[in-house]
Amino acid sequence: MRRALAFGLVGAQFVLLAALVFLPRGTLWPVSGIVVAVAVVVVAAGLLLAVLGLVGLGPALTASPIPKQNASLVTGGVYAVVRNPIYTGLLAGGVGLTLLGDSVWHIVAWLSLVLLLSFKTRWEERMLLAEHAEFADYAARVGRFLPGIGRLRKR
Repeated sequence: MRRALAFGLVGAQFVLLAALVFLPRGTLWPVSGIVVAVAVVVVAAGLLLAVLGLVGLGPALTASPIPKQNASLVTGGVYAVVRNPIYTGLLAGGVGLTLLGDSVWHIVAWLSLVLLLSFKTRWEERMLLAEHAEFADYAARVGRFLPGIGRLRKR
């Protein structure tokens, strides 16, 4: 059951990202050269952050939100700035794609991605709390998706 939910969430995440790429363009705002430039920078920054997060996990990397057993808790590098840099990168990239898509459907897809990754993160972090005693202190210091925002309160 847990594995099915994990891979269902990952699958839904990829469907939403694909939707942001392939949905037809809208006409909510003019997509000027400045909008394109901002979107490209935001997508590139998001991609860079996600790649740094992937590389930073090293042997703890898994496609599933279920943490690998006996893997160390990663708190250095980009993980010293935000707890979920891969998800932050995906959300940033989604903002850029939404700017380029300029449709209500792009906004809906991006907001759905925000909700999905928020749920996925909270579930993953409950498992990390159970697996790593030091996660509570780490999560109290470091923001969830943005620096300083979404820190967990110490109990």
